Amino acid sequence: MPLFKKRKNGTLILDRKEFASHIRKLLGVRSGNLPLYEMALIHRSATVTLPDGRRVNNERLEFLGDSILNSILSDWIFENFPDATEGNMTKIRSKIVNREFINEIAIKLGINKILVSNISPSNTTRNLYGNAFEALIGAAFLDKGYQGTKKFLINRVLKKYLEIEKILNTDSDYKSLILEWAQKTKQNLQFITTENYDNFAKKTLFTSELLINDVEVGRGTGTSKKEAEQEAACMAWIKLNKITEKH
Repeated sequence: MPLFKKRKNGTLILDRKEFASHIRKLLGVRSGNLPLYEMALIHRSATVTLPDGRRVNNERLEFLGDSILNSILSDWIFENFPDATEGNMTKIRSKIVNREFINEIAIKLGINKILVSNISPSNTTRNLYGNAFEALIGAAFLDKGYQGTKKFLINRVLKKYLEIEKILNTDSDYKSLILEWAQKTKQNLQFITTENYDNFAKKTLFTSELLINDVEVGRGTGTSKKEAEQEAACMAWIKLNKITEKH
């Protein structure tokens, strides 16, 4: 039985008991604010206009959830990788929040079966599900707070679906990826890398800025020029993917 049904006037109705049960299975706890989760599962193509004129979809919750996801992952990585440098922690996080991985998690959680969207199946992209997963995280944060959301992500997602060794062993050459993208899209790309001696750390550190059309889109540091440029490219690649997936 579908959780949501759409009337001709555009309003949504759902089996609230069934929906509440589904959310409880997802979170591992009972929802304290069910409408938040309803909103998280309405794609902008199925935007609902309420009697007071407000338009409801999951975009704002997605924005919030994206930030909370990154914060919780940063917290988790900091706790679980005590010897990792800032650059390595950034790389680990970027591999976990890889769009394909997030989309895959959303499908494993069954979000693809309950997302409300007016996009035809032939045109549906997996990004819709990953975005809805982020919106769900935003809803959980407003409902359960940071610690409750962290518990949900760690116990119901990371421990269940994250193959950390596999992710860590996946080597991504972000510099090559972004150079290839710049060539294809005819963008002016430039790395500006400087070398400085860190008196506190007693070693030479490199800082690299990645400019696209003279605008900084990524910055990285490392003990080698290559490491600094890779980190800058990684930051830029994350930003570019967030921009393109919105269009």
